Amino acid sequence: MDRILLVILSLGIAVASCNSDDSISENNSKELGLTYVYIGDVELSTSLDNKDVKTDQVIEIRFDKSVDVVSVEGNIRLMDATGQDLYLEYSFLNENKLLKVHHETLHENAYYRLVLSDELQSFDGAFFGGLEFSFLTFSSPLIMKAMEMDSVKLNPLHVIKDVSRDPSIVFKFNSSIAANDLADYLSFSTNNLPVGYHLTQVDDKTVSFSANQKLMGYKKYQLRIASDIESRIGKSYEGLDFSFYTALDSTYKFPEISDDELLTKIQAQTFKYFWDFAHPVSGLIRERNSSGETVTSGGSGFGLMAMVVGMERGFISRSEGVEQLHTIIDFLGEADRFHGAWPHWLNGTTGKVIPFSQKDDGGDLVETSFVAAGLLTVRQYLDSTVTNENSLIAKINDLMDGIQWDWYTRGGQNVLYWHWSPNYNWDMNMQIKGYNEALLSYVMAASSQTHSIAAEVYHQGWANNGAIVNGESYYDMQLPLGTAMGGPLFLAHYSFLGLDPRNLSDTYANYWDQNRSHTLINRAYCLENPQGYVSYSQDCWGITASDNQSGYSAHSPTNDRGVISPTAAISSLPYTPEESMQAIRFFYYMMGDQLWGAYGFYDAFNVTEDWVADSYLAIDQGPMIIMIENYRTGLLWDLFMSCPEVQEGLTKLGFSY
Repeated sequence: MDRILLVILSLGIAVASCNSDDSISENNSKELGLTYVYIGDVELSTSLDNKDVKTDQVIEIRFDKSVDVVSVEGNIRLMDATGQDLYLEYSFLNENKLLKVHHETLHENAYYRLVLSDELQSFDGAFFGGLEFSFLTFSSPLIMKAMEMDSVKLNPLHVIKDVSRDPSIVFKFNSSIAANDLADYLSFSTNNLPVGYHLTQVDDKTVSFSANQKLMGYKKYQLRIASDIESRIGKSYEGLDFSFYTALDSTYKFPEISDDELLTKIQAQTFKYFWDFAHPVSGLIRERNSSGETVTSGGSGFGLMAMVVGMERGFISRSEGVEQLHTIIDFLGEADRFHGAWPHWLNGTTGKVIPFSQKDDGGDLVETSFVAAGLLTVRQYLDSTVTNENSLIAKINDLMDGIQWDWYTRGGQNVLYWHWSPNYNWDMNMQIKGYNEALLSYVMAASSQTHSIAAEVYHQGWANNGAIVNGESYYDMQLPLGTAMGGPLFLAHYSFLGLDPRNLSDTYANYWDQNRSHTLINRAYCLENPQGYVSYSQDCWGITASDNQSGYSAHSPTNDRGVISPTAAISSLPYTPEESMQAIRFFYYMMGDQLWGAYGFYDAFNVTEDWVADSYLAIDQGPMIIMIENYRTGLLWDLFMSCPEVQEGLTKLGFSY
């Protein structure tokens, strides 16, 4: 009673104010009416569910008459779910029509009852009819305030990589959470396979996480806490979806051997692709290990050079190789050709064209140039004094003479065109202009003994009157030709499997400098790793066209998707022997358990996406075996460059070699 009297005195006693005619607009009703009840911004109702009531907000009760403050004591009560009364204090405003009820902070997610007794009276003696309100208090969400891994605070929005293989993760929440509750809503996995773990209660708001086993190296792990934990703890939670990448497992996956033995092993294993996946009818090489009837002309050109390596290194006998060459060359002579040019794809049994795209169902001059280079290299390797081999030389010369390079100038233009189709004519409309993988096409066209092109076709078409020149520096290395940062690294490989760049120059570039700079720029980009991909390093580099987790793409520093292709660094071995050998050792010893298969290194991998190809592609396999051999002995370069017609063609175009 003293508490109420003190409040009355502080307000100047409402009775005195009633003597003023304009102080209260009295309701003549004999009942005290209720206008509203609010707790914070929630208006309570007797007929609706009252939810999300703030725990620390004052209760505001508005009546239609001035309340007799003495009647409030004991007639306004706030009780918890057990019926226990809470201690209340009151204050009065607006001539005692507005009552503010102060209470201790309520519990979250708890039910309470607010009772207004029928003993409440107005100043003029009117009684209140009595009401009761039930409400549920607001529950603040569960929030992870911090997450630490091996005592280092993490930002889940960043890529977390190089994590130890036995990490300790600590979750710190804003309110109490039991490890047992968390466990039923937490999952831990890699590649969608569950990984065992255990949780430890550190304190009422902190839980630590550990895996039950040492994690694998260079793997992506996902840790999730489901948002529907709310059903267990009564608090909303937005959920956690957190990924991290473990550090490399640096133990050697295979016994260490000498670098020379390792290069031989890679060549031998890679050669098996060109032997085992040669089509049984045509001998031509399947596009990829899963291609069935589809064989590739360009990949088969690389395969012809690989056959030379296979015979020279003793992976197959010379007689086996020559027999297979007869099969291939006879088939090429009978297969579909379009003004002498082979299509990109052929049916390995029938020799009929398989369209590469809708309108690409005719001759492909760039793929044909790879076949031609392979044929000439084989011709130079064969022994004309051996009857069985001399007959192959004659067949190769006939095939070469049948390629109408000049037809692909499209009526005498000073540029070569990539495609011609008997069904779509020149609709593909793709001029072969540099700088790309097709330098060889112009060298082959200029070298033809029957359908040669003029030098102007090279200078105005391929070189685009000098527009192929780049001259810019990237990572302090000048790039003589091509687009920004050089493009995919296969541009330094395909034309140069036989074409020897060691002393090759023309008006526009020194091609050894071009290919070495291109390779070093590609590597420097990987070292910078501007997009923060996992695994990029001085050991793990090389971006080029290859498979990826979504399909196939011409990867490059300007089209970087986190994909490393072993062929990129390995096929660059002649240009960057130390750097490439460093990558080769890494791919074999450190990642060999994931990358090394029956036919050598798989096509590509992306640690960031937790993906490794299960495929092999002829156009990526071929450059590895060939360029390793060129690094070791220069065999393919020496053979191709020994062709008199190639020397004649290079001289015509203004090359020194």
